Amino acid sequence: MKIVCTKLKPIYSLVALSIVAIILAVIVSFTNAGTLYFGYSYRLVPIYSVETSEKKVALTFDAAWGSDKTEKIVKILKDAGVGGTFFLVGFWIEANEDKVKIIDEAGLDIGTHSSTHPKMSTLSEEKMNDELSSSMKLITNLTGKKVSYFRPPFGDYNDTLIKVAGNLGLKTIQWDVDTLDWKGLSAGEILARVKQSVKNGSIILCHNNSDHILEALPLMIQFLKDEGYKMVKISELVYDGDYVIDGNGLQKQK
Repeated sequence: MKIVCTKLKPIYSLVALSIVAIILAVIVSFTNAGTLYFGYSYRLVPIYSVETSEKKVALTFDAAWGSDKTEKIVKILKDAGVGGTFFLVGFWIEANEDKVKIIDEAGLDIGTHSSTHPKMSTLSEEKMNDELSSSMKLITNLTGKKVSYFRPPFGDYNDTLIKVAGNLGLKTIQWDVDTLDWKGLSAGEILARVKQSVKNGSIILCHNNSDHILEALPLMIQFLKDEGYKMVKISELVYDGDYVIDGNGLQKQK
């Protein structure tokens, strides 16, 4: 009997681990934003890019400081007939209500970039909620539209932040193509970074007041058009309903 029991122990362990894996997989299927790792640990992941057979990408612009280039960015997008998404900080909205209306009237998406641009993973759950709900209210009051997307300041997040955002009806959006335009890169250098990394379903990160965004944006648009890409709003790229997000932040339709 002792020999039989010894041989069965690994089987019992395997069964137990399998049960744990199944339970966690069920959690993933309901949250739509989780990733399982070896050892069965679990964490929530934002959307970095989207799995799609279509040649479409999303141009996105974070706005926290400075606004003098915003209207020109909107005009470039409009003249080129392409979509875009702006992620706005609350204090920027309060100082630039006219710019918010210009973005909205151009038919572009507007998401929240928090209220005060803090490192949100360091905040309590209550303060996270305040940062998001207050900025969402500012946007809705100006546009009359529901806010559905959130980009964390500095790209910084944790499980709690994604849960809080989800409870407010927000999808957390990151990026897989970083132009690094905020570092003062030239238009050519910005374009080179897009050329190097863009693919179907990419989310491209830009900033509304970076040094060379007005020179770089037309170059990016022309390159993407030449390559056959359609530039759409985040709402036209990401999936609603049943989806999963893998460990690299790739959103996939179920």
